[in-house]
Amino acid sequence: MSADPAQVIRADIRAMVAYPVQHATGMIKLDAMENPYRLPQWLREEIASVIQCAEINRYPDPDAPQLKNSLREIMKVPDCCELILGNGSDEIIAMLINAVAGPDTVIMAIAPTFVMFKVSAVIARAKYVGVSVEEDFSLSADKVIAAMREHRPAILFIAYPNNPTGNLFDEQVIRRIIEHAPGLVVIDEAYHVFAKRSFMARLPEFPNMVVMRTLSKLGLAGLRLGYAAARPEWIREIDKVRGPYNVGVLTQRVTERILAHHQVLEDQAREIVVERDRLENALHSMRGITAFPSSANFILLRVPDAYKVHMGLKDRGVLVRSLHGAHPLLEHCVRFTVGTREENDLLLNAFGEILATLG
Repeated sequence: MSADPAQVIRADIRAMVAYPVQHATGMIKLDAMENPYRLPQWLREEIASVIQCAEINRYPDPDAPQLKNSLREIMKVPDCCELILGNGSDEIIAMLINAVAGPDTVIMAIAPTFVMFKVSAVIARAKYVGVSVEEDFSLSADKVIAAMREHRPAILFIAYPNNPTGNLFDEQVIRRIIEHAPGLVVIDEAYHVFAKRSFMARLPEFPNMVVMRTLSKLGLAGLRLGYAAARPEWIREIDKVRGPYNVGVLTQRVTERILAHHQVLEDQAREIVVERDRLENALHSMRGITAFPSSANFILLRVPDAYKVHMGLKDRGVLVRSLHGAHPLLEHCVRFTVGTREENDLLLNAFGEILATLG
């Protein structure tokens, strides 16, 4: 007899839906919060020389000391803290949860938020609890503290700025939450370069805090590198569940070379912020929609009909993400990445055409 998935795969895994990735060939891709700008030609040539010399026949250095030193210096990681690297922040999330997960472990996150917090908790067979933001997307310290008292989470994830709402929570609210947390508080700063706000420098104040980031939004999505900073005693334990060679040779070497010219990425981020502000101003003048303020590289929009807007844009060659049905506060919401000026102009024109058809 041969087994089938229903006999072998866990029921809760079979009930899940794989992370959705839309086919983007021939489309303007504004659905994944990527940096729309390529690296300059001179830097691409430097990368080519690095790749030529890379020893891809050998396993990578599992500790990646040169890359960690570059990140420590550029990202201003406090001297008292250590780093752990991952295949994007997704792997960092999984490592954090796997290090604490047990039959009665609770993983908590502020909702709505990045879906991988819940997915990783389910895979690890931990209990996931989402604590909703307020109607204006702000964060209530009292609500979160009450939920922590009830559920005693091993980890609380807070995205800063939040995805998909795009806003920064009040720093004092987060501080209160960290001070009352029974376990780790992970501040996910995937979009810090656009917000210019961070808890990194405050790591020495909070022994139970981790700051997690990714280089994907900065412009290196294809390299898949995430990192987390925390006190050494936390990193030592989390490192025990990390795969031995989880960050490849090419990712290490290419990232080191790009970080040597990190100002290129910083300049691109500034251009994205300028375009974000221009887009917000243009969207505010359109009737029938609400553009929520963003400190990230994307904008959340409430429209009359999320399905029709999403499909209307797709028919016009523009990919965005519909969030309708993902959370009660995201009713008829779509989220789109800030693209190049030309891409953003096409998006605005398409919005205008679609809104006209919706009356």
